[in-house]
Amino acid sequence: MTTVAGDFGVITEAGAIRFERLLPGPIERVWDYLTVPEKRRLWLADGPMDLRPGGEMELIWRNGELAGDEIPPDDYAKWAGEHRMKGHVLRVEPPRLLVHSWDEDISSAEVVYELEERGDKVLLTLINRKLPSRGAIVGVGGGWHVHLEMLAAQLEGREPPRFWALVAQLEPEYEARIPAE
Repeated sequence: MTTVAGDFGVITEAGAIRFERLLPGPIERVWDYLTVPEKRRLWLADGPMDLRPGGEMELIWRNGELAGDEIPPDDYAKWAGEHRMKGHVLRVEPPRLLVHSWDEDISSAEVVYELEERGDKVLLTLINRKLPSRGAIVGVGGGWHVHLEMLAAQLEGREPPRFWALVAQLEPEYEARIPAE
């Protein structure tokens, strides 16, 4: 897969990276892929999400399932199995806004998903903020990019990209794009 500059996340403030994707609608369908575990697991992670402010959530990653029969490079093998992360829903305005904490506690990093209708398309703006370091931004930058490609493939009804190949391609791209601290 060839990536284009417009697809890359951009730093918007200290500790924050932002992505935009124009996806096929309707908005309720995209919302379901963010909030319904059975649909979310097809591009990101499974797990329950109590959709109210303060509600608990758990993301259960199974990247090996997203990769199909593709073997992960040695550097990424630890991410092929199941791993979990708990957080809390901070704001929810269906079907336009979801904000949740990332990592157990309510003061940790945040993920913001904003949905905006654009004709028969939906603009997804994803911001991951309150990241503690350049390394964290580089890591989540490449990760979000890959997972958003998986989401677009699901919504567009096309074959998803080769997961581990894309991870391996994007990590050095983000390493080069994110300025040193």
